[in-house]
Amino acid sequence: PDKHLVGMTVYNLYVYDRNGTCLYYGEWKRTRPSHLSREEENKLMYGMMSSLKSFVVKISPTESKDKFVSYRTNSYKLNFYETATGVKFVLATDLNVGNPSARDILHKIYTQIYIECVVKNPLCPHGQPISSDLFKSKLDAFMRSLTIF
Repeated sequence: PDKHLVGMTVYNLYVYDRNGTCLYYGEWKRTRPSHLSREEENKLMYGMMSSLKSFVVKISPTESKDKFVSYRTNSYKLNFYETATGVKFVLATDLNVGNPSARDILHKIYTQIYIECVVKNPLCPHGQPISSDLFKSKLDAFMRSLTIF
């Protein structure tokens, strides 16, 4: 197993479109519930991630393709991945995850699950919350198959 993944815990995942609409929220091992409504939490998370991304771009001393990839507190880490089409994935984990590993996980979720089950699915309207049972089941199976789960 990947040494960056051993012992890591996945708490939750947010998927947003380019306009900030939360397309999907999934939870695995979140131990502390939010005291906000789902809608309030989704908006707060999107706003914070957008602000951090903008802040990092503005103050970065160097040019880089991926300037903002994660945000770390003393108890959790938010891992960020944005696609060329503006779809944003935010994965909350414990502190044991490395940036390359989290980015690899988010990239796989995008290419192997989101593209296959949402983008290529004519029954999934773009810009609307994901209601596809296939997406949900494949994502859950993928997360549970990781050594981090």
